[in-house]
Amino acid sequence: MQNYDDKRLVTVGGRSGALLNKTVGRLAKLGISLMGSRLLSVRGRKSGEWRSTPVNLLTIDGQRYLLAPRGHTQWVRNIRVTPEAQLRVGRRIETFRAEEIADADKPEVIRAYLKKWAWEVGAFFGDDVKADSSTETLLRVAPGFPVFKVHAV
Repeated sequence: MQNYDDKRLVTVGGRSGALLNKTVGRLAKLGISLMGSRLLSVRGRKSGEWRSTPVNLLTIDGQRYLLAPRGHTQWVRNIRVTPEAQLRVGRRIETFRAEEIADADKPEVIRAYLKKWAWEVGAFFGDDVKADSSTETLLRVAPGFPVFKVHAV
């Protein structure tokens, strides 16, 4: 069983993981979204420079969310400091404000995220976390998966 605390961080797995991230990022830059993928750009918390990474944008009942399947990554740490960021697909760049949600509010988002993208990111969740996991299980692992509401500005 994995550790799902507020320090959880899973790094990209070797060349194949890095290649997949680069490919999805390039496609988003070209205007091709794979099942909701976007290129997220956030300001570095120390440098102030823009940093980009591919993400999956999830919509539930009209509300949009970003979930960090790898845990407390650099983009998560950066967006906590500077919550105004950008999502890009092709030439379309949307500026938004991120609002982190409480662990108690995450189970529905984690479940929906896994239903849509478990084929892509399931390995980052471990064998004990699936789309059909109990709400209690999802609450237990919630601290390890930062989730942000996306608000238009």
